[in-house]
Amino acid sequence: SLVEHYYSTFDTNRAGLVGLYQDGSMLTFEGQKIQGAPYIVTKLTSLPFQQCHHSISTVDCQPSGVNACMLVFVSGNLQLAGEQHLQG
Repeated sequence: SLVEHYYSTFDTNRAGLVGLYQDGSMLTFEGQKIQGAPYIVTKLTSLPFQQCHHSISTVDCQPSGVNACMLVFVSGNLQLAGEQHLQG
């Protein structure tokens, strides 16, 4: 349910993702490393598209061994508003 919540929020209100990140959270986007909730959300809200839809194919969760955290690996497709082709 976390993955569904994350991607539905991403698709409709990216600024609402701030509560899902912590100061130590890291996002790597096209080789750029971004750390901290406000910086990650700033990056996500500044993406050049406003609307999209995620189709989730697989979800794999693994314990990280640090502070009872988990790593969640998600694969799927992204479809931008007005586009017919999916991006993987």
